[in-house]
Amino acid sequence: VQVWARLGQVRDGIARLEAEKGQVAQGVRELMLPAYTALRAQGRRVRGQLRELEAEESHLEQKFYLGALQLPNCTHPAVPVGDQSQARVLEVVGEKPVFDFKPKGHLELGEGLDIIRQKRLSHVSGHRSYYLCGAGALLQHALVSFTLRKLLPKGFLPMTVPDLLRGAVFEGCGVQPSATPSQVYTIDPSRFEDLCLAGTSEVGIAGYFMDHAVQLENLPIRVVCSSTCYRAETDTGREPWGLYRVHQFTKVEMFGVTAAERGTESEELLAEFLGLQKEIFSELGLHYR
Repeated sequence: VQVWARLGQVRDGIARLEAEKGQVAQGVRELMLPAYTALRAQGRRVRGQLRELEAEESHLEQKFYLGALQLPNCTHPAVPVGDQSQARVLEVVGEKPVFDFKPKGHLELGEGLDIIRQKRLSHVSGHRSYYLCGAGALLQHALVSFTLRKLLPKGFLPMTVPDLLRGAVFEGCGVQPSATPSQVYTIDPSRFEDLCLAGTSEVGIAGYFMDHAVQLENLPIRVVCSSTCYRAETDTGREPWGLYRVHQFTKVEMFGVTAAERGTESEELLAEFLGLQKEIFSELGLHYR
C-alpha cells in the first residue's frame, strides 16, 4: 500500500513537471521568437556540417588504419636483404647421417608402420589433412610433454589460449585476416561476427597482453603454450610432400614480453630462446642447421 501510494505521488509529479515543461517551452517561443528561430536554423546548419565532417572523419580513419597496416615491422639488423639466395647458414650442429642405401622419408616410413595416414582423406577432411595413429599420436604427445618439461624449470609461464580470436588481435600481430589470399580461417560472419581461427598461439598470447599493463619489475615474462594451429595453406604451384604445409597441427610456442629500458632486452631474450631451441633439438639427437 505504501509503494502504491508513493507510485501515485511520483506519477502526479511527472505529469505536473511535463505540463510545466510545456508551459516553459511555449513561453520561450512567445518571448524570444526571432532569436529562437535563428538559433534553430543555426542548429540545423551545424548538425548538417557535423554529419558531413563525421562521415569524412570515418572515411579518413579507415583509410589511415588500412594504410598503417601495410607498414612492416622493423626487421632484425642481422637479416640479409633480398630473396632466399641471400640467406646464409650461420651454424650446423651434429652430423648428417650417411646411409649405404636410399633412405625412406617420414611419410613413407609412417604409412608403412601405419602410424601416419594422409591418403584417401578427401571425403573426410579435404586436402592437406592427416591422421596420426598409435605410435604416431603418442610421439606427438611425447614431443609436447618433452618440450614443456624442458621449459617450465626455465621460468616459463604455461598458458592455454582461445583458438577463436577477433580480427583486431590478428592485425596487432601483423596478420590481416581479410587479405587475399589469406592463411587465416574466418568463421561464418552471419553466425559469429569477426572471429577467426588462430594459426599460432602467438596471436592468443599477444591478445592476453593486449591493452594490459605489466609491472616493469616482472619483466621479462616468458610464456610457453601448446596449441592447435589452423592455417589455410594456399597453392604455391608446387605440391609439398609429407606432413608439411598442412591445415592443422600442434605446436609448442615460446613467447616473451620484455622491457625496453636499455634497448637490448629483446635481443637478449631472442638469444635465450634460440639457445633453448638448440638444446631441445640436440637433446632429441637431431642434426640441424
